[in-house]
Amino acid sequence: MRAARRLAFSRLAGWAEDDHAAALATYALTVDLLGPDWPRPEGDDARAFFERHFRPVLIGTPPALLTGYYEPEVAGTEAPDDIFRHPLYAPPPDLPADRPWLSRAEIEAGNLLAGRELVWLDSPVEAFLAQVQGSVRVRLADGRVRRFGFAGKNGQDYRSIGAELVRRGEIAAAEMSAGAIRDWCARHPGRVADLLRHSPSFVFFRALDLPEGSGPLGCMGRPVTAGRSLAVDPDHVPLGAPVWVEGDASASLMIAQDTGSAIKGAERGDLFCGSGAEAGERAGKMRISGRLVTFLPVSLAEGIAR
Repeated sequence: MRAARRLAFSRLAGWAEDDHAAALATYALTVDLLGPDWPRPEGDDARAFFERHFRPVLIGTPPALLTGYYEPEVAGTEAPDDIFRHPLYAPPPDLPADRPWLSRAEIEAGNLLAGRELVWLDSPVEAFLAQVQGSVRVRLADGRVRRFGFAGKNGQDYRSIGAELVRRGEIAAAEMSAGAIRDWCARHPGRVADLLRHSPSFVFFRALDLPEGSGPLGCMGRPVTAGRSLAVDPDHVPLGAPVWVEGDASASLMIAQDTGSAIKGAERGDLFCGSGAEAGERAGKMRISGRLVTFLPVSLAEGIAR
């Protein structure tokens, strides 16, 4: 872990006003997966728990880049028809774990995932965006909702199609959002396939048995919590760690419970905004300059930070 420095809790603007109990409840969902250095909640006051057992540590150099992600909810079918013909796929049985597999363009050109379809959507854009988010709720015609989560990827680099549309001059950077991408694709259906193949990355799914009110599974195998779970770069921020997230006029304690292909660096975070269209609107517009301060157990903080 790179050079870091300890901060006092008094240096965290808004610390006293946060909902520490909500943060502690989210921390408790994954703390059993951590080593013995990480304290277990014992029924004490939430704020006192964090202040007693942790030290805030600034890792890296602000400003942080804070974005948002969400769990889409889309219509789908369990068998293809004339409308629903864009599948989400299970991973191939020969997917290598130690090297990149074929690119998106190569997979599609060879129809290499035939027979691995899990569910069918009505839009290639929605199938692509589900891959970007790594989870999806699919609402069937009979009212059932099926949940699907990340099951692997092809190991190729992720490239943003939003950034590519900006580079091409198709959408202004200030107007970029998931909605803007959808609108552009609706106006240019013949150019959608080429745009999506700009990203060689490809994500595979698996069916999940999760309660309706649960968030999707993060990389730690536990549900993430809207407004309290954060995707980080685990090369810099330990998974399961509390992270004080400052951005614009708000600040709150979140828990590092997920990762993402585009989340690289110590001061880079992706906030889980929830499920459905409204959460998608919030996540798609979120691009905040701020600061991430990682909470480390006292013994660890004293060993790595001055």
